[in-house]
Amino acid sequence: MDGQDVSNDEEMPFGMASLWTAPLVMKTRQETQNKRCRPLGAESEPYSMAKASLKRMERPQEENSPGATKKRKSAGGVPSEELTSQTLIGAPLSSPTEIENILDSDPRDLIGDFSKGYLFHTVDGKHQDLKYIDPEMMVAVLNGSFTRFIKECVIIDCRYPYEYEGGHIKGAINLHMEEEVEDFLLKKPIVSSDNRRVIVVFHCEFSSERGPRMCRFVRERDRLGNEYPSLHYPELYVLKGGYKDFFLKFRSYCEPQGYRPMHHEDFREDLRKFRTKSRTWAGEKSKRELYSRLKKL
Repeated sequence: MDGQDVSNDEEMPFGMASLWTAPLVMKTRQETQNKRCRPLGAESEPYSMAKASLKRMERPQEENSPGATKKRKSAGGVPSEELTSQTLIGAPLSSPTEIENILDSDPRDLIGDFSKGYLFHTVDGKHQDLKYIDPEMMVAVLNGSFTRFIKECVIIDCRYPYEYEGGHIKGAINLHMEEEVEDFLLKKPIVSSDNRRVIVVFHCEFSSERGPRMCRFVRERDRLGNEYPSLHYPELYVLKGGYKDFFLKFRSYCEPQGYRPMHHEDFREDLRKFRTKSRTWAGEKSKRELYSRLKKL
């Protein structure tokens, strides 16, 4: 268009000549150059504030997204030792910046009641919503490495009784039914004392289904019986690899020192019986819960 001759007004529509006047063209180009050449960081104040606010709005969504496992680091790289639930849910905070600073101050994930970080080192597992420990960490607990921090560590073996009898981790309790676990842990909860923790570790043969399912069940029932975010058992773990991996690595910590798989040929009838019993109880529980909900309508 710069090469066209715009001096002939007869060839142009009415009013078009005024659009090609030099002052208007030069002004527009000058403004464009100014915008392109603006120094880095020289944003206008309203734009900077809006941008900062948008960043603060986006961060909580990332923190609360399902399966989010990324840990945040503080500016100094030093983890804070405690972040109490009162800090997060106590007195109302005056600005999103304060909330952001609190989240930045503790790079660790918090246990179920948000009172402190997890005691054990965790590893990746099949289910991202659960915390896994490896067999080495389990042995460290059995050897008393955490005695001064733990009042009691309950190991729940979720396998069927014939599996448990064929070999289990020393001190583990065999509870394969949800009602058994609920009675043992929640009817008369184990209370922590002297700031020492009560920790529960779940496992089955591979810690693939039965152990993780029981872990979720305890957390669900614990939530229902307490005012949020309080919990009787805020710190739950799943033993990665289950009894099979533990036995292969640390046979001496098992009693008896054996491993009986769920699909053992000599216990097919027992497997069928326990599976039927579990499904029947699960079905009756679903009916009871449905009836309870209908009564509230």
